[in-house]
Amino acid sequence: MDLRFPSHTADFRNRIREWIARELPAGWGPGMTEAQRRDGGAAWSQRMHATGWSCPTWPSDYGGQGLSMLEAAILDDELEAAGAPLLSPSAGKLLVGPTILALGSDEQRQRFLPPIARGTEVWCQGFSEPTAGSDLASLTTSAIRDGDDWVIDGEKTWTSEALDADFAFVLARTDPDAPRHRGISYLLVPMRQPGVVVEPIAQIDGTAGFNRVKFAGARCPAANIVGAPGDGWRVANSTLTFERGTNASTGHRRFEVPLQRCFDLARSTGRSSDPVTRQQLARAWAEVNILRFHDYRAMTASLHPEHLAAHGPLASCIKLYWTELDQRLSELALDLMGPAAVVLDGQAGDPPPFGVGMGRRPALHDYPAGPAQLSFLFSRSGTIFGGTSEIQRSIIAERVLGLPRETRN
Repeated sequence: MDLRFPSHTADFRNRIREWIARELPAGWGPGMTEAQRRDGGAAWSQRMHATGWSCPTWPSDYGGQGLSMLEAAILDDELEAAGAPLLSPSAGKLLVGPTILALGSDEQRQRFLPPIARGTEVWCQGFSEPTAGSDLASLTTSAIRDGDDWVIDGEKTWTSEALDADFAFVLARTDPDAPRHRGISYLLVPMRQPGVVVEPIAQIDGTAGFNRVKFAGARCPAANIVGAPGDGWRVANSTLTFERGTNASTGHRRFEVPLQRCFDLARSTGRSSDPVTRQQLARAWAEVNILRFHDYRAMTASLHPEHLAAHGPLASCIKLYWTELDQRLSELALDLMGPAAVVLDGQAGDPPPFGVGMGRRPALHDYPAGPAQLSFLFSRSGTIFGGTSEIQRSIIAERVLGLPRETRN
């Protein structure tokens, strides 16, 4: 495996390195306070959005920088080397944006992509329902054409960011007489309108990370359908591919912080010289780097789509790996804390949770968990959203190992 970047990219790397050094928030680096980290991270996020670096591979017409996948990977390399703040993941940037870019109309790209890149419009995902989770094709939310609009009725659940969202990308049944995979459409629905009710769902840590969204006569312009009516299953599978791991070639970077915090915990608890602990940390380091190699495989597949089939179901492989790695790292952090791990000692000024979730959320009731505890709790959801680990294993078994398809009713 040759992990070297081509020599012709050296000038680009140098320019990026100089730009990051100029633009990093003043005082950013080791020893900063949590307030400096918070304020500096917010300033960096605004700067990245304002200059088109938040979505670097998107064309400049849509708010990006027009970088190649290779250049974007170099950018991420240099951001990691400089310890630059990580941008918060969002459904707009990671899921619906790439879907609109790949499958949307020119009008949809012009309307929706620039506000996502600038961070001025927030999106949420309306896929799962109370009775349609892993079996998404059984969804019952309906959309009926009424003049220039679709009228939507139904309920979605486990919807992250719905309280703040301006739009939702929603799967709804537009042809109840068609086979269940063919009567679904992919709609870009305004959230701030009559007929849309958002109800927070308290998570186990007391925060409002997820929501229940009820549609009762909500309206969506007919121009906001991605693809053709009834083509939503194909479009949704593109979104799920981005969610499961091929929306970036450098997802391993989000595990560098929790890995480093495990090292710090081992030192602060006096366990860094224990042979068993050292073996656990070495394994964790190796697993994060294995994810890095998976990410490079995804980048290679994107650069050479003619050979994509040779890489197998990459999205399922990466999604299965990173979500279970997230759980192992969070479990290791609690193990390193020892008996203190069962004591709720979270404080208002704590650093963000260790894992790759959405950061701190509003509290619905008091549950003062610390960062490692919050990361552990949130990591449980990773092997469920975007397709469970069982589903990913079934896909890999069928498409890589050639095992017979699971019997479905």
